[in-house]
Amino acid sequence: MTRIAAVRPALPPYRYPQSELTAAFESICLPDGRGTALLRRLHANAGVSYRHLALPLEQYAVLKDFGEANDAWIAAAVDLGSEAVAGAVQDAGLTLEDVDVLMFTTVTGVAAPSIDARVAMRLGMREDVKRLPLFGLGCVGGAAGIARLHDYLKAWPTHVAVLLSVELCSLTLQRDDSSLPNLVGGALFGDGAAAVVLTGSDHPAASGPSVVATRSRLYPDSERVMGWDVGSGGFRIVLGADVPEVVRTYLGEDVRGFLGDHGLTVPDIGTWVSHPGGPKVLEAVAETLSLRPGALELTWKSLDAVGNLSSSSVLHVLGDTLRLDPAGPGLLLAMGPGFCSELVLLEW
Repeated sequence: MTRIAAVRPALPPYRYPQSELTAAFESICLPDGRGTALLRRLHANAGVSYRHLALPLEQYAVLKDFGEANDAWIAAAVDLGSEAVAGAVQDAGLTLEDVDVLMFTTVTGVAAPSIDARVAMRLGMREDVKRLPLFGLGCVGGAAGIARLHDYLKAWPTHVAVLLSVELCSLTLQRDDSSLPNLVGGALFGDGAAAVVLTGSDHPAASGPSVVATRSRLYPDSERVMGWDVGSGGFRIVLGADVPEVVRTYLGEDVRGFLGDHGLTVPDIGTWVSHPGGPKVLEAVAETLSLRPGALELTWKSLDAVGNLSSSSVLHVLGDTLRLDPAGPGLLLAMGPGFCSELVLLEW
């Protein structure tokens, strides 16, 4: 089976309390003062105490346009991505020369050459390293990346694969948008990255939890539940209020069916590695799956400590989980634009 050998989270150095970010968002996006009460309420109820930003807070007010913001995204993404990949490979007891494939996922910026190419060249990775950049998966990208590399490693069981996620949500800030989705996004999302090293079943350094199976699900008539509207100002968030209801409608049946195909039930899962979409989403996940109290504790702690990091978040939770050295079956899950979900069955 595919093994998860190491996870290395990475965060930008600029860390701010939620209260300071609330004040900054208010001055940038609501200069006329309208909507400030709603903004403050959303920020206070987001379940977030701190977030990291790609740039010092004062620099956001002077970014002129999407081009400047995206240039800043590229520079920070290469720095954070290089740190995460080098660290994860070292943690796995391997060298950069051992890496056969590098997959990159993001939804917060664009680059050609893509960030994976720039990271590979900066780190001096092999010239024949296979690269696979993925854009548009959003919050589901970390889970989907692990699932797709599992597919690859089933065909190449002696190979080493690295998944890199970099999400710099702050650089998508829309200063002229006082809509509810933008206010909610401004309360929840932070910046961060993570890299995961996976090895095929026949690799001599294979260690860590096994990926047993995966399942993808794309939900009908859900294109406007989550995503971006892309315009001259960059990425304008699409975030429907019905995300928790979509979770309640579909996720329970999906998870129970997936586990049942492997002779398991929800109570058999001792470890839950969930993307922290936000308080209402996490409450919907726990409710629809009838999870035991504390099952999503690490996810709640991650949301509080760094906010929602889009595709990187579930990988941060996975890294926190690995440090606890759990035993038995676990389930990694995330949802994102599509609207869709990705389930990864793990075994420690």
